[in-house]
Amino acid sequence: MKNLLKSIFISIFPLIATYFLIDGIIHLLNHGISYRYIGRITTAIGIASFFMLLFIKPVARTDANLKVYTAIVGIGFMISMIFGGIIEKAINGSFPSIGMFLGWVLYIKWYSIFENRGPNNVLSVGKVLPELILEDGTKKEVKTSSFLGNPSIFLFYRGNWCPLCMAQIKEISAQYKELEERNVNTVFISPQPHKNTKSLAKKFGLSFNFLVDTNNKVAKQLGILAKNGLPMGFQTLGYDSDTVLPTVIITDAQGKIIFSDLTDNYRVRPEPETFLKILDQN
Repeated sequence: MKNLLKSIFISIFPLIATYFLIDGIIHLLNHGISYRYIGRITTAIGIASFFMLLFIKPVARTDANLKVYTAIVGIGFMISMIFGGIIEKAINGSFPSIGMFLGWVLYIKWYSIFENRGPNNVLSVGKVLPELILEDGTKKEVKTSSFLGNPSIFLFYRGNWCPLCMAQIKEISAQYKELEERNVNTVFISPQPHKNTKSLAKKFGLSFNFLVDTNNKVAKQLGILAKNGLPMGFQTLGYDSDTVLPTVIITDAQGKIIFSDLTDNYRVRPEPETFLKILDQN
């Protein structure tokens, strides 16, 4: 139930902020300066710009608390409360700013966090990665045992719809020559439709492995399933409501896990240089 609420929240919250941004600008143009509306616009800008930039210029990671955007949201909230609520004596007009500020706090401290993502015995460093059965873009079966003999990076990503995932894959792809020199199998795994994985593989055109976890069978096997993790509405694009928690596993040539990143915040992910360092140390 909690994940379903998160799915609905992340689809609605950016739209609400965008609405109040547009509404505030229209009000100022039609009625002149109003501090409660200036505060409302500033708060909305902090929220809407973050989500818009995620898709316009995707990044692979952010800081946990989004300090710059949080500062903008906080400043807008204070302008609306102090100047609009106290000086203009229109506290009711500050309610949208209050709502957006609380929504931003929920996004940072509730939505972004994967609760109860504690130690995972299956993916502990030193354990041997169990046999995983996946499929390529043409639905041909691929077993992880086929990667034995060389070190491997297994990156589980949510799908082509996730801008941070796409930025992370692009970032790792930029390390192609470094990985090739180390004879590393680079394996990207998602529960998304085969056609999406096939198009992604074609886009990068590298000898990486883009595989599909049909029905999240492997995610369930490894304990990294994100039930109802898809933002509400993306189902219309062919994605399943259940997805995978962003996860990176590195194994040595014998299939033993030498690195495991199970982030508890979907925006906080390891740097690709970390992978090279781990590979060189082993």
